[in-house]
Formats: sequence, structure tokens, C-alpha cells
Amino acid sequence: MGVLQPQKRPENGEQTVRESAPVRVRPANADHSSAKPNNEQKQAHTADRRSDGERRNPLRRSKQSPPRQESLDPPIIPGPWWFVSLALGLSLFIAMGITWSLPSREILVSISPAVGISVLSLKLAKIERAGRETPSYYKPLAWATIVAPIGLFAASLVLWNQHAGLGWPWIVAGILTMNTLCFSLLTDRPVQQVSCLLTSWGTIAVLVGNADAIGALILASLTTMLIGHYQIKVNRARLAVQQVRAREQNRAEDILRDYEETGQGWFWETDRRGLLTYVSPSVVRVTQKPESRILGRPFADLFDLGDDNRDGERTLTFHLSARSSFQELGVRAATPGEERWWSINGRPAYDSFHNFVGFRGSGTDLTEKKRSEESVTRLAQYDSLTGLANRFQMQQTLEKILSAPQEQQRECSVFLLDLDRFKHVNDTLGHPAGDALLKQVSQRLERAVGSDGRVGRLGGDEFKVIIAGRTERERLAQLAQQIIHSLSQPYSIEGQRVVIGASIGIAVAPDDGLTSESIIRNSDLALYAAKDGGRGRYHFYSNDLHSAAEERSALEQDLRDAIANGDLQLFYQPVVNAGDDTLSGFEALLRWNHPKQGWLSPARFIPIAEDTGLIAAIGEWAIRTACDDLARWPEHIRCAVNVSALQFSNPQLPSIITNAIARARIDPSRLELEITETVFLNDDEGTDAMFTALKRVGVRLALDDFGTGYSSLGYLKKAPFDKIKIDQSFVRGATEPGSRNGAIITSITSLAKSLGMDTTAEGVETLDELDLVRSLGCSHIQGYIYSKAVSCAEATKFVLAGGRLTARGPRSSRAPRQTMLRKVMLESGGHYYNGTIRNMSVGGAMIEGLWNVPPGTEFNIAFSESVILTARSIWGQDDRMGVKFAKPVDMEKLGAMKPTIHRSAQPIEEEARRSA
Repeated sequence: MGVLQPQKRPENGEQTVRESAPVRVRPANADHSSAKPNNEQKQAHTADRRSDGERRNPLRRSKQSPPRQESLDPPIIPGPWWFVSLALGLSLFIAMGITWSLPSREILVSISPAVGISVLSLKLAKIERAGRETPSYYKPLAWATIVAPIGLFAASLVLWNQHAGLGWPWIVAGILTMNTLCFSLLTDRPVQQVSCLLTSWGTIAVLVGNADAIGALILASLTTMLIGHYQIKVNRARLAVQQVRAREQNRAEDILRDYEETGQGWFWETDRRGLLTYVSPSVVRVTQKPESRILGRPFADLFDLGDDNRDGERTLTFHLSARSSFQELGVRAATPGEERWWSINGRPAYDSFHNFVGFRGSGTDLTEKKRSEESVTRLAQYDSLTGLANRFQMQQTLEKILSAPQEQQRECSVFLLDLDRFKHVNDTLGHPAGDALLKQVSQRLERAVGSDGRVGRLGGDEFKVIIAGRTERERLAQLAQQIIHSLSQPYSIEGQRVVIGASIGIAVAPDDGLTSESIIRNSDLALYAAKDGGRGRYHFYSNDLHSAAEERSALEQDLRDAIANGDLQLFYQPVVNAGDDTLSGFEALLRWNHPKQGWLSPARFIPIAEDTGLIAAIGEWAIRTACDDLARWPEHIRCAVNVSALQFSNPQLPSIITNAIARARIDPSRLELEITETVFLNDDEGTDAMFTALKRVGVRLALDDFGTGYSSLGYLKKAPFDKIKIDQSFVRGATEPGSRNGAIITSITSLAKSLGMDTTAEGVETLDELDLVRSLGCSHIQGYIYSKAVSCAEATKFVLAGGRLTARGPRSSRAPRQTMLRKVMLESGGHYYNGTIRNMSVGGAMIEGLWNVPPGTEFNIAFSESVILTARSIWGQDDRMGVKFAKPVDMEKLGAMKPTIHRSAQPIEEEARRSA
């Protein structure tokens, strides 16, 4: 078949006329002898095509009655058959002119009905073409409409001869002329043609009445019927072929038109000069130009071949000039408003003489695909939540700077930021609130950095800032302080006021590293140092931070060895009844006597155990050991063991506890499991099932660190707790004037009593605090006021001594201290020492780095060249000592940041207590 050219659908019956129509390619199997159907044939074939409704909705068509059987025969009456009435009227006037006489009454009687009957064909033709079932009388009436006017016309001519002397040559001419008109109007209707021929001559023969006329009529009738029969067969065969071809052409045109109208694609055509001769209506609508301004213009004018599409311009121009085919060429459309992209295909067209006549092709819309690709690219390079550059793009940016060809272009600074207390917000308000907070943080961070650098989000609550070029450290410190100040301002999240902070680690290239890996690693070490210094601060990288990282790695390996060799120990801190100071039980606390460093605070190795997953093995060992020690004590003594969130999520935890209790042969109610509210973060059926399983074992459950910000009354409703432990942060400072901690403790104790639960006040260290928590209704007390954590042997002595403990301690607490990590120089007796301040208040500090310092030793402590303080040691233990300043100091003057955690100084065993 030849190329099917989509045509524009005429509107309102008006045909579309196109200038410079394209050359049609004749199909290879075309029948050269067949003539093009005329208008009457097209009307006859209209019934063969399905209506638009049927073609668009085949389901609706299937619900209707079955379609009528298609017929190859055209309608009986042609549409223009009423032309016969005009011919009859004209013949009347011609006869009057020839005979110079008026028609007689007989002639008028024959002509008038003939004219009326032929005019009636207008109505009858519409009935047959309406597509409905025709009445039974229609067919005879239709044939009468064809035959009667011709017979009456022939009779009128004979009457003209008889009354007015019209000559027979004129009669024969009239009959021939009328039959010629009938044959023209009755095209493809051989039966009707033969009928008209026989009717006209038969009427004359009958009216003449001699034998010769009748005989000639019979012979002519037989011959004409034979010829008509043959013609009917030929016409039907030709009409069948035409209908098949028409259906194929209509189907192809409908498919192409539907393809255009649905917007899936469009077509175009140019002449040999490259000027558009056809383009789909959808393109005309998109360009918002009249069709007259598009047709006749160069094909390339449809596209925006600007600087960002040079490749498409060169490729398209090459193919058009080389007259070569092209496929899926992406170009930007020259459309107003939104950006659109098209994929175009084309091939040259030639006529039958192989002359180039232009291009023909198609196009599809690439806009959504382009947007999808851009979206994928953006997701690969930008954070979907905040819109900031992601880890991958920030890494590429840093590597691009560090690999610059000129050395001075490789200088840059990297800030690593970590949000303080973000996890608390995420856990208490939910992840949607956490996401909203991250969005606000990113906006503040971009405003703070401005044009100085690029901001990116690495994931979670970690951000990175890259500042290209060399920047003075004073300016970097100023920028870091601005960022911390901006991020520390209150946020409004879901109508709630939220306050967080930020810690920043800073590394500078090339001073702190030449590769992206070294810069990131060093800025990460600086970030950890900022966190260790109390958070809410910034820290520049220094070489000594590597030693801290190496120390952590070595400590991890030593911890693994300690677990394997059984070097960990459980110490027990007494829990006392508030009413009579009698011993109620103990809390098991983990201790480690390092072979080289001595006793280590849990704050140093528990985080390592949690990060490496060793906490699970340590926790299982602690439960077994505590049960074994409980077996040595009286039945009324209980022991509390801390259970981490990782242990709680282990489905084997009830079995581990059951085995430990069975092995020690103790009452399950003597074992108390202290669980923090972090186990509710994954609040699901597994959490409820674990609580049910543990209560089935028979152990007691205590909610540890209640009131530290994670608390929800829903926990108390859902979980079967037996005790609430009030966190020491509420006990600390409760006796100070204006403190609200006492009111909070009162609320907790009242709530616990209403729910039938015990309460334990943790961290009681002064007599004032002891008196307060007793008066507020706490049922149990735990803290240094009675005893620090002791070994199992010492705990056994408490039990054997009668179980009554005496409160010993200061009357009131000392000034709050700030945790930090600050290098200082100490001078005593002309000797100089390096030390590290671990915590500090306006009246004193705890310093690490000097061994076995006797109390009363005088020191001059140099914080800087201009700030030197005088202090005296008041206690010493191993490599740590506590000093008291000669006079109160100004913390701001020393450059200390605003503290984020306030707590009283306390011995090493209690520092940052962490449990197994």
C-alpha cells in the first residue's frame, strides 16, 4: 500500500483545500481500470461505514440490536432523481416551441402527475437513507417513482404527435435525451436503467399499436435484459472491491485521526524546500499560532533550537539537508508558557519518478518523560525532604574542589553539623513533626550560610556545609556560631514550641587533609569532640583528635576481650524504703576494671557496646549474674536489672530470663526489669506481646528515667509496670528556690499511687533532697545519700547487717557544673603539667591527666596566655582530681558556651551511669 496521509477533518461541511497538495503514492496492487467513485457512489457507501459513536464505543454498540446485513446494492432511488421533474418541465416548453401550440388537456394530464411523482422522490430517498427499517409499501412506491414519470413522459410525446403534429424525429430525440439523463442519475443501478429504457420505448410502442412496434419492443426487451443482467454482476463485483478499499482507507484514517486527537502523537509533512505543508491540529493548538502562520514556514521553526539544544539543531539540520531519515530526535518545542519537548521522526518522500518531494514524519510528546528524567536526576542529587543537595552531590562538590587544576583553587572548609535533641522531638512528636522540623532547619541553615557556601543534608539530622576558597578561622568560627545561634532558636511544630541545638565539626583543606575522605573523617572527629565538649558548640579539627578515635577503637577490642574473659562485673546500689530506711533491694550496675586504665566509667564503654551490638551479650550475662547473686540474699530483697531497647526487641528475652531464674531457683517476682521509654518508639503488636510474655514469667517491670521528655501517659495505660523511677534530673535542683521540680515529683507520685505503682527517686545526694522526696510521697529512694554502687560482697554485708542504712551526705548540693573537654596547663611548685578539664562550675572543676594528687595542692591553671586562675585540690582519685578556685570565675570570660546539661559534681562511679 502507499503512504496513508492523515487529513484534517472538515468542519461544518466545508472541505479543506490545501495549497501544494502532497504527491500521492499509488498502491502497488491498485486496479488501474477502476474509476474513482463519484459523489453518488460515496453517498451510497456511507451506510457501510460505522458511526463515530459505534467506532469510539464498541461496548455500547454491542448492547444494541445486531447491525443489518450489509448490501452491495445501492438505494433504489438516487438522491438527485428529482432532476427528472425539471427535465419534464423543460420538455413541455421545448415541445410548445417546436409545435407553436399550447399543450392539450390530455398532455397536461400526463405531464403533471409525472412532475409530482418525480418530486416525491425527495421524501422517499430520505426514508431509505435514514438507516431504519423501510415500510412494506416503500419498494413498490419507489419503483413507481422511477418508472411512472418516464412512462408518462413518453405518452405525452405521443400525444404531442397526435394533437399538435410533433414529428417523430423530435420524439426519438426526446426519448434518447430522457434515457441519457436516467442512465446518468441511475449510475450503478442497471435494473432501474433497463426499466426506464423499456418503459419509455414500450409506452410508445403500445400507443402506436402496430405489430412491428410490438415485435421490436419484445426483441429489444430481451436483449436489454440480458445486457442488464451482465451489467448487474459487473457492478456488484466492482462495488464490493470499492467497499473493501473504502473500509480499509476509513479504518486507517480513523486510527491516525484518533492517534492525533488523543495527543499521543502528531504528523507533519514538508515540500521539497523544507516548508510545512501539513501539521497535526494538536501542534497548532500547542504553539498557539494560527495554522496560516505555520504552514508554508520552515519545519525547524516549530522548535526552539537555542544554546541548550545545539545538538538537536545540528542533527536536524544535517538530516534535512542530507535528505536522510532520522528517528527519535529530541528537540525543544517553540511553545509559549511551559517548556515542552518533542521526539520527532522523519523520512524523505519521492514520487513515482524518484524525484524528492519533501519529508514526512511523526512526533511524540517527550515532556513528561523529560520531567521524569529530571526528577530522577534531582532525586539522585538532592534530598527529597529538604531540597538540599544530598550526600552524593556534596561528595562530588568536595571532590571537584579538591581536584582543581590550580593549588589555590583546592582550598575549602567543611562543616559537619549534627542536631542536638532532634531524636527527642522525633520520638515524642512523631516522624511527621521531625520531617517538618528538618525542613525549617534546612531553611535557617541556608539563610545563615547564604552565598558563603553550599548546604547539603547527609541523612537523618546530619548536615554538611562546604565553603570554597580560603577563609580565615576567625570568620569560620563566627559563621559556626551564627549557625548554632540560628538553629537553637525556638521552632513552632504543629502548634508546639520546640527547642533544639546543633554541634559543628570543622576541617579545612589542605591544612587538615588533601582528599575528600580525609577531610570528611577529620571534620567528623571534630564533630565528636564538639559533642563531647557539651554539645551546642563548634570544634576545629586538631591532630590530637586522631588519638581519641584510636583510643575508641582500642577500647572496643578490649571490651570484646573483657566479655570473652569474664572481666566485667556487676556492682549493686541499694534501694531504700523511704519510710524506715530499710533495704528494699539493689540496682545492678555494670563495672569494668580495665587491665591498663583501671576502673572505667560506663559512659566510656556502654556507648561502644551499643554501637557494636555487644550490648546483647552483656545484657544476657548481667541477667544471669544478678539472678545468681539474688539467690544468696533473703527472699524480701529484690534486684533491678536494666534492659536496653535492643534486648527488649529480642524475641528470646523471656526464655533467657526464664532460664536464668530457673537456674538460680529464685522467685520471679524478686527480679525487676528496668525499661526505658525508648522501647515504645516502635509501638506495635510486638511490644505488647513482649510485655505480656514478661508478665507471664512473673518478673516485675519498672519504667526507668520517667519524665525525661519521652514520657507519655499512654505507656502507663498500655504496659503493666509495677514501679516508676523518677529521673535524677528532677531530683537535682528540686530544693532550689523557684524550682518546679518538686511539683513535677508530686504529680508523678500521685499518679503512681492512683495506679497502684511504687516510685523510686534516683540520684538523691543531699539531706535536703532526701527530706523533699520523702515529703512528696516517694516510696523508695536511691542515691549516694545512702551508698554508691558496691560489689556483691559489700552488698551482702548490707544485707547481713540487718538491712537498715543511714543517710550520710552534705546538707545541700553544690553549684551546677558544665561538662566539657578543654585542654589547660597547670603549674605547681615550678613544675608544669598538661591536663584536661572534664567538668567545671564557677567555684571549681574536675581535671583529668594528673595521677594521685594529694588534697590541698596549690595550682595555677592557665586557660590562655591572659587567663590564669588559682585553685587548690580538694580530692584526687587515679588520674582525676577536683579543684576549688580561689574565687568564683566568669564562665563567659573563659569562652565557655552556654551549658546544655546542668548537673552536680559526683564521683566517677556515678558519672553518666549507663546500665547493661
